[in-house]
Amino acid sequence: MMLEQDDIDLFREATKGIKAFKQDTFLIPRQKTNKQKSPLRDIREKEDTLFYFSDEYEPLLNEESAVKYLREGEDSHLLKQLRRGDFSPELFLDLHGLTREQAKLELASLIQACENEHVYCVSVMTGYGSYILKRQIPRWLVQHPKVRALHQAPKEWGGDAAILVLLDV
Repeated sequence: MMLEQDDIDLFREATKGIKAFKQDTFLIPRQKTNKQKSPLRDIREKEDTLFYFSDEYEPLLNEESAVKYLREGEDSHLLKQLRRGDFSPELFLDLHGLTREQAKLELASLIQACENEHVYCVSVMTGYGSYILKRQIPRWLVQHPKVRALHQAPKEWGGDAAILVLLDV
């Protein structure tokens, strides 16, 4: 598209008497720093969290009734609130079909993610299956210092096949 001579004359008339200014300042463009965790740091954090999960530890959990645990020094009302579903889980972890070792890694990752994201209530779905994970998950969780309380989830959050976990983040 070409400008007509009238438009050019109009522009020159409007800009008559304007002085060009001298640009002598140079701004260096900012470098964007990607502050991402290194893969090595991520692995170390998982290993640190895995440190708490011993397969030999046998806590005093009543496995005949609903699974429940309350850390020493916590208000006993927390268990009642978990049982009623007063806390809504912000993250859900489904462990169906995983081996014990895979489940342990996923559980460690979940707790680490909760710390990073400041999530205090999660639901861990163990399923029914052969009850291996259903029995083992609470045993691992009670060993971790960030776990304040846990209780079998109410029906709306998974019922018998899930555990609500309250974390100290």
